[in-house]
Parts: sequence; structure tokens; C-alpha cells
Amino acid sequence: MGELTLAVNGIELCVETFGSPADPPILLVGGMSASMDYWEDDFCQALAAGRRFVIRYDHRDTGRSTTWPPGEPGYTGRDMIADIPALLDAFGLDKGHVFGISMGGALAQCAAVLYPERVETLILNETSPAFDGVPDLPPIGEELADFFAKAAESTVPDPDDHEALVSMLVEDQRAFVPEGYDEVRMRAVVERVVRRTPDMRPSFANHQAMSDGEPVEATLADIAAPTLVIHGTRDPLFPIGHAEILARDIPDATLLVLDGVGHEPPPPSTWDKVIPAIIDHTS
Repeated sequence: MGELTLAVNGIELCVETFGSPADPPILLVGGMSASMDYWEDDFCQALAAGRRFVIRYDHRDTGRSTTWPPGEPGYTGRDMIADIPALLDAFGLDKGHVFGISMGGALAQCAAVLYPERVETLILNETSPAFDGVPDLPPIGEELADFFAKAAESTVPDPDDHEALVSMLVEDQRAFVPEGYDEVRMRAVVERVVRRTPDMRPSFANHQAMSDGEPVEATLADIAAPTLVIHGTRDPLFPIGHAEILARDIPDATLLVLDGVGHEPPPPSTWDKVIPAIIDHTS
């Protein structure tokens, strides 16, 4: 199915689906500043080939969804959590399997606590515990910390200079994938991101600027949904210890480790392992 713009939770979200609506639904929840494009077509199609109804969407302030002026997000983290059940409502779904990466993994954890009847299972990819009070989380890698420090002082290209934006995003993503970075593949992804996004400035600024909103008072032990944790051994943002804590403290959780993978959606080299695990988990 092509892209659809849905009225959801008081805004418009752009969505795209793969597979049959008669199959079990998997809602893909992207990371910070990420449009649906980072969930690659081939990955979505592989899940759909396993008889899953795959839904991906542009977060607020990304892609073709509703945007706000840069630095002035008109929403909170609570609103982004609420987008998850609202999207299920838009498709007439009582519940679904929720697959979140990075920030999307935190949103998914919160949704599982706030709306437990809507989240059939969780899949958490390259993410960290969403709730306060978790001790002993490994720190960010030194090289990535240096990258963030330099990025804070850098100038974002003119929003109309698409080639400069693509080049910047390709280099930015390199910092998150210390081993086996596929520049050609990532360039194809970010070219689509820039092509589909009328103005990149809100996506660069607003997720970082938004407030959390009303805190979600919970612990990992409050997550009742069966959970599959998928995590790379070379993730510099959330080192593997974050995944180990998720798998340890969520009551019904399993950990799938991807050797050599960084902070990224599962790369094609892992799909022979990841796709069957997801299909099995959502059966």
C-alpha cells in the first residue's frame, strides 16, 4: 500500500503499510528525529512475507507528518507515546506487536505500561530502559561522545541544499556504526529521507527540545508484554549492557545479540537471524 496521511491524536501522521491487514500487525516505531524511511522497504517486505501486517510511520516533526517551528515542539513525550495506540485505532486494531528502536524503544516500553491491553508483544532494538532508577547502565562510547560535542558546534546545511544535507547525514550515521558501515546503503536511505521531507529543520531540533510531559512512573518489571530484545555488540550509544538489563528485568524477555552491529536497525546481513526471530516472537 502507498503512503497514507491519517488524522491521529489531534495531528496528521504519514504512514505506509506492507502485507495483508488480515495478518498480525507489527507497528514500527522509529528513533529520535527519524522518519519511517530508516525502516527499509526490503526489511518491511521481509516481515510481510512472513505473514505480518507491517505499519511504519513518520514521527511528528519528521517526513510528511505534522511539523512545528524548529525549537518549538507543540507536544511532549507523552503525546508521542499516545501516538502508538492512536495509530492502532486508526487501523481498527484492538492491539498490535510494537517494535521500537532507540527512542522508539523507550516510547514502546512506556506504551506497554500505560496501554497494556493494546501491546501484544514488544520488540526492543538498540534501546535502553525507559524508566528512572536503573543502576549500572554503561556509559556512551568515548568516540560518540566526542562526535556529539563537535556536532553541537557545527552548522547545519541550508535546508534547500539537499546534497549537503545527504552528505551530512551519511557522515553522522557513521558515528553510530563503528564496524562494517555500509555507506552506499545509508546514502540511499538518507536520500529518500531528504527527498520526502519538506523541511529538515524541525526534525533536527524538536525531538531534542520536547519535554517528557507527565512522567511514566513504572519499572521494567511492570512490562507484562512478552519482549524480544535485539541489540548489537558495537552499539556506542547504548552499549550491550543496556540490553542485558532489559532482558534481565522485564519479566518475559529474551535477548538476541547481533555480533558487530552498531546503533542501527538490523542490517541486511542479520536478517536471516532477525526476521525468523521476530516472526516466531509474534506468532
